[in-house]
Amino acid sequence: MDSPRRLMAGAVRAADAPKGIRPGTVRRVWDFSARHRPRLALFLVLTVVSSALGVTTPLLAGRVVDAIVGRHAVSTVVWLAVAIAGLAVVGAGLGLAERKQSAMVGEGLIHDLRRAVFEHVQRMPVAFFTRTRTGALVSRLNNDVIGAQRTFTSVLSGLVGNSIQLVLSLGVMLTLSWQVTVLALVMLPVFVLPTRRVGRRMADLQRESAGLSAAMTTQMTERFSAPGATLVKLFGRPADEAAEFGARAARVRDIGVRTAMAGRWFLTGLQLVSALAQALVYGLGGYLALTGSIAPGTVVALALLLTRLYSPLTALANVRVDVMTALVSFERVFEVLDLTPMVAEKERPVPLPAGGVSVEFDDVRFGYPAAEKVSLASLEDVAVLDQRGGQEVLHGVSFRASPGQLVALVGPSGAGKSTIAGLVPRLYDVDSGTIRLSGVDVRDLSFADLRAAVGVVTQDGHLFHDTIMANLRYANPAATEAEVRAAVAAARLSTVVDALPDGLDTVVGERGYRLSGGERQRLTIARLLLARPAVVVLDEATAHLDSESEAAVQEALADALRDRTALVIAHRLSTVRAADLILVVENGSITERGTHHDLLAANGRYATLYRTQFTDDPTPTAS
Repeated sequence: MDSPRRLMAGAVRAADAPKGIRPGTVRRVWDFSARHRPRLALFLVLTVVSSALGVTTPLLAGRVVDAIVGRHAVSTVVWLAVAIAGLAVVGAGLGLAERKQSAMVGEGLIHDLRRAVFEHVQRMPVAFFTRTRTGALVSRLNNDVIGAQRTFTSVLSGLVGNSIQLVLSLGVMLTLSWQVTVLALVMLPVFVLPTRRVGRRMADLQRESAGLSAAMTTQMTERFSAPGATLVKLFGRPADEAAEFGARAARVRDIGVRTAMAGRWFLTGLQLVSALAQALVYGLGGYLALTGSIAPGTVVALALLLTRLYSPLTALANVRVDVMTALVSFERVFEVLDLTPMVAEKERPVPLPAGGVSVEFDDVRFGYPAAEKVSLASLEDVAVLDQRGGQEVLHGVSFRASPGQLVALVGPSGAGKSTIAGLVPRLYDVDSGTIRLSGVDVRDLSFADLRAAVGVVTQDGHLFHDTIMANLRYANPAATEAEVRAAVAAARLSTVVDALPDGLDTVVGERGYRLSGGERQRLTIARLLLARPAVVVLDEATAHLDSESEAAVQEALADALRDRTALVIAHRLSTVRAADLILVVENGSITERGTHHDLLAANGRYATLYRTQFTDDPTPTAS
């Protein structure tokens, strides 16, 4: 019988069983399942019928034995055999139908949950992603979603099917022989009691194994990424890394052996108890049959029904654990869904006026949100969230960039330049004041209009592990190949792309590591050109490039900025001397503003920064 294995699995889950769930979780689960209820009802009906058939077969087997012992007509035995075969065929068909409905409900629920979480996470602010461990978030989309799915398949079908099978089996056994049934139930404590101690031991081993496996996986993930592999090679530690990984793998191996042996001892003991119970049934049943109290076939039926009694009993003994574990998975998924996106789209957005787009900051004040507003301790893998945050970092910032103008933001690191740039595309919302595009508050615009109007090039030039064509079309999926090639040419990348073996179909690798820094940056500029935004935000787009790459990127940027409103953050002041307006940002405030010549003449902070840079670099890059 398979009850020992089920009991062992239940015992392990019981040791790790959650103590409770939040109020309202069950109601939310029921609401979430609305679309799948018709299939769920059919699934439960099939489960009930299948459980009832499972009890019928042992009774027919007993009738066969009685017919043989009583030397009944051959036809009687044949028809009983045909009936058993027919039930087997019907049971197999029901099993297939039940499995299909279970899969449809389970996989449908997984699909709905994953999509809901993915879409919700996409609406979260950037602060959420800067704090959250990617692995923990992916686990919610995989492990917890699958755990939640068990509520509607394994747990629910097990609860219904085992309950019906238990009641029917027990009722039939008591009808056939109450003495044998009572003896079988007396053995049940011997069958169940060892599970608590062994279950705790197995749970401890599995918990330790999970921790070691997680550490081993973390090492692989970090070392197999392009930056991690480069670091290992640069500092010459591959042998040490291999030894450390080998030690962790050996501990996982040792835990696996101990877990396997503990499980084997447990299963062997329970199987022995099961065999003893069967022997007692045959012993007492045989005695009663020989004394004429029951028929010989009844003994066989009782022995077969015993297997259908212990299995549901042991499963139902742990049903609370199964239900609680599955509901906790739902709770962890709902925990992510309950995080409120801080940047939301208006129900009735205002359209952006046609033509050139201006950018205006009007007394903008902003502070990065505290962790409790954008994150979860479980997603950060910490016991308590960081209490810092919420302090104002921008203090009354005001300026205007007219259509077609280039406004440069300069100043020391940490002054607030990137924060200002990030507020234009609504990566965050301001705490007070207003940011307007062509006179319309960015909070009143639709996300589609805002993304179409504002394009951003950051200093890291992030690319997906995909082809060049796919990375470029990410900004404009409808772009033709001719338009893509035109953007590549404008970004000064045609020679590079043509030299690649697969051209535009070349896969750039994780984060674009198959390309140089300058090539990656020009590729992001080509992507910007395909998007055709009216406003361009450049966040130190050339900060980490060598002189040759910077020159190529600057040429590409010249095309990207032509006839567009531009907000440029620059570390090298030589690159923004021709800006229509230069803003000096310090400590979250604009301390100086004017053209390059005006600011030099004022002999203030900008002039000091400019002279310092050109003292270090006597041959500045031409603007």
